[in-house]
Order: sequence, then C-alpha cells, then structure tokens
Amino acid sequence: MLTIDTTIEWLGKFNEKIQENKAYLSELDGPIGDGDHGANMARGMSETMKALEVSNFGNVSEIFKKVAMTLMSKVGGASGPLYGSAFLAMSKTATETLDTSELIYAGLEAIQKRGKAQVGEKTMVDIWSAFLNDLQTDSAPKDNLEKVVKASAGLLATKGRASYLGERSIGHIDPGTQSSAYLFETLLEVVA
Repeated sequence: MLTIDTTIEWLGKFNEKIQENKAYLSELDGPIGDGDHGANMARGMSETMKALEVSNFGNVSEIFKKVAMTLMSKVGGASGPLYGSAFLAMSKTATETLDTSELIYAGLEAIQKRGKAQVGEKTMVDIWSAFLNDLQTDSAPKDNLEKVVKASAGLLATKGRASYLGERSIGHIDPGTQSSAYLFETLLEVVA
C-alpha cells in the first residue's frame, strides 16, 4: 500500500532512474521514433519533482493528479499524454483504494483508451499488462520486467510512430516499455 511518503519516494527514485538513463532512452527511440524519449521524460520528471517540492498533499490521489498535470504539460510526444492519462486514472482510483494492482490496472486502462493499443503491439501497454498480471498472481514482477523489455525488440510495431517502419521496427526495444520498466522497478523498491 502506498502512503504520501512512499509515493513521493517512489517518484523521486523514478526521476533519478530517468535522469541516469536519459541518453539510453533517447538512443532506443532514435531508430523507431523521434529520438527524444529520454530528453522528454527527463524534462517531465524534473518538472514533476519541482512541482512536488512546492506542494503540500493531503493524500496520494492529490500527488498523482499533480504528476499527471505536470507530465501532460511538460512532456512532448506521445509519452506526456500517455503517462499523464495513467497518473490521472490512478489519482481517481486512489480516492477509493491504494492497492497497487488496482492503481496499475487503472493506469493501464487509461493508456489503452488514450493510445488505442492492445498487448502485443510493441507499446508500453505490454509491460503495464505484464506487471499487472505479475502483481495479481504474486509472480516475480521484478524478474519479469527485464524479460518484457527485451521481448519488445522482437515485436512488430503496429501502433505509434514505430508502426510507420513496419518490419524495420523489429529488433529494437520499445523506449516507452523501458521507461515504464523503470517506473515499476522503483515502485517495487519502495513497496517491497
């Protein structure tokens, strides 16, 4: 279960992971996107941390809402609206429950609705779905994250900018899948 303190700690760790891997995320995005996923996510998370520092929160829902609004306004490309939609849905769910799997389920639904993507289309939906499944079945989610990231390289992109490449999208790790893996790795560090 998340609390105000653990949620802020999680987002801080996620920000650190994004900043450390900014160049790598953009490198992943180069062959199949605009090459700016790392820079966009780093800017968005940096702005998010600034917004969190100057706010007082009464509950986890308020934190997620602040994250959603910041990411939507500060992250370019598809990532801002997708991550923003996920956190906004998580904010609504957090008014009723702080169960991690319920929050991730809400985020996944919002991403699918916003991006019109399903599992297997080489998008962040793949890892959100796999992580949710692992949480619900008490599998080893941390071990599976890396497998899902690596498996994204073998998929044909049928959604998003990478889909324009057709067969040439195969062989490249999806950058949104990788950044989502960082989100979940850091969550597990905080709630484990």
